[in-house]
Amino acid sequence: MSADAKVAKELVETLKDGEKGFASAADKLRDSDHPEAAATFQRLSEQRAGFARDIVAMGHEYGDDVDKGGTATAALHRGWLSLKDALTGDDASGVIGAAVTGEDHAVSEYEKALEEDDLSDGFRSLVQQQHTAVVAARDEVKALQNLS
Repeated sequence: MSADAKVAKELVETLKDGEKGFASAADKLRDSDHPEAAATFQRLSEQRAGFARDIVAMGHEYGDDVDKGGTATAALHRGWLSLKDALTGDDASGVIGAAVTGEDHAVSEYEKALEEDDLSDGFRSLVQQQHTAVVAARDEVKALQNLS
């Protein structure tokens, strides 16, 4: 498996987790005292879905099927997010806190990806662009945490 394919699989799993997590957070906060957070989370869910599509499309260009299967690490992280979600319930600060944790994980995954020496130039460029947006999203979510 190429370095691009290995990294792409990890990032796609992280992005799918983020898409689902943000959508769930948006649903929980939509009718709360934090509708602005719900709108932000919905937008970020859509962003993550788009990022995953972009990585999958680039993988297909390279002949890699990067949207099939997951990794044990990603599955473990998804399990942890489900547990955290069950514990936080609908409390806005808990939901936003869980989103911050998820975003810290996403930034970490992108930084780990960028440390890979053998990425193709095109894929590295895409990962770098998405990393910049993910860092900005994490900062935006942290700012919501400060408001709750």
